[in-house]
Amino acid sequence: MFSRRHPYLFTCLIISTLFTLAVVSVVIVVATTLKQAGLTDLISESGDGKVGVVEIDGVIADSKATLGLIKRFRENDDIQAIVIRINSPGGVIGPSQEIYREIRKTTQTKKVVASMGSIAASGGYYVAAATDGIVANPGTITGSIGVIMAYTNFRKVLDKIGMIPVVIKSGPYKDLGSPTKEMSVEERGVLQAFVDQAHRQFVTAVAEARKMDIEHVTSLADGRIYTGEEAVKQGLVDRLGNFEDAIQWAGEMGGIKGRVATVYKKKEKLSFLKYMLESVVQDLLGRVSQQDLSGGYIYRPAEQ
Repeated sequence: MFSRRHPYLFTCLIISTLFTLAVVSVVIVVATTLKQAGLTDLISESGDGKVGVVEIDGVIADSKATLGLIKRFRENDDIQAIVIRINSPGGVIGPSQEIYREIRKTTQTKKVVASMGSIAASGGYYVAAATDGIVANPGTITGSIGVIMAYTNFRKVLDKIGMIPVVIKSGPYKDLGSPTKEMSVEERGVLQAFVDQAHRQFVTAVAEARKMDIEHVTSLADGRIYTGEEAVKQGLVDRLGNFEDAIQWAGEMGGIKGRVATVYKKKEKLSFLKYMLESVVQDLLGRVSQQDLSGGYIYRPAEQ
């Protein structure tokens, strides 16, 4: 047997194997711990306290990733405050409201500050309003508090080329907003009622979160946009400043004394093909949002 003929080599082999197994076990345990702690996909600076950064860029069409990151930062004891960095013209009503609610839940245990970039309008402002404080640049485009539904009617085009749409429906409003027929007075009334109700929800949410008089918010909520400077005067924004100012303010709110370290979620490295595909998807989302019969908290200057 090998162990009898080469006892020294056999012993070294056993020790080496056991050592390798021990190292592998430690690596597995550490990796599992980090994964459970939610740290493997986060980038953190060094400092005296940590502020988690949640970025909201582009049209708000889905809230799942944003909700998950806000929750992780809320439940992570190493994160003392959170900054929501917003560069968005708004988006779909449902996802905007979901993010708003998650932020409101978070403010009960941790301080949350909104940092407005170039634009934080409509649904972007809806999200910002849920935080403990809002920081904007003097020229930030914000406001646009309102709801819009829009689509293009192709009925006359179809008549000219001789196409006749055939619709079989279970109720008179099942094809509400169809681009192939003229909208009736009754249908317009149904859609207007929907828009009015969603608008009231927007105004109420801002008034409650910002602790503002609802009549004052209503007077500002006619869809117009404001600069960050004007928004401060109207009470929609708390102070002027850039992203770093927002980080410092959040750190102060969170009780951090000294240097504030930011914590980000790692961005996935995209191949050129995937980047192109995602760019196309983003473009399509933007175009679809311009004919969003479901209603949207979104600012669209191209239609003005």
